[in-house]
Amino acid sequence: MPSRLLLVYRVLAIVTGTGLVILTFVGLPLKYEFGRPGVVTVVGIAHGWLFMAYVVVTLLLAYSRRWSIPKVALVVLAGTVPVMTFFAERRVVADERRAFGRPRVAEHPTS
Repeated sequence: MPSRLLLVYRVLAIVTGTGLVILTFVGLPLKYEFGRPGVVTVVGIAHGWLFMAYVVVTLLLAYSRRWSIPKVALVVLAGTVPVMTFFAERRVVADERRAFGRPRVAEHPTS
């Protein structure tokens, strides 16, 4: 399993998703309701760069795991809808764990 690539994907998905949520639910209201564009300027630029990295890492992961084109498209598009990135990340990780027979840590016996 490309564990490093999956880890980078997870980090980028969470950071990109968080940036998009902040941009959408904090930055845009501040800009258009209160005339304060600061959050949109800073978070918008950061989100743009991070989203490009997210797309590249998603494509690399998809290529290494031979995902179908519809799956790749859905995972990439999830990065454009607030909160969907988190659901896509969870699904990708679950699929990878299932494919490699690695249960979640919480599923191991504690004794």
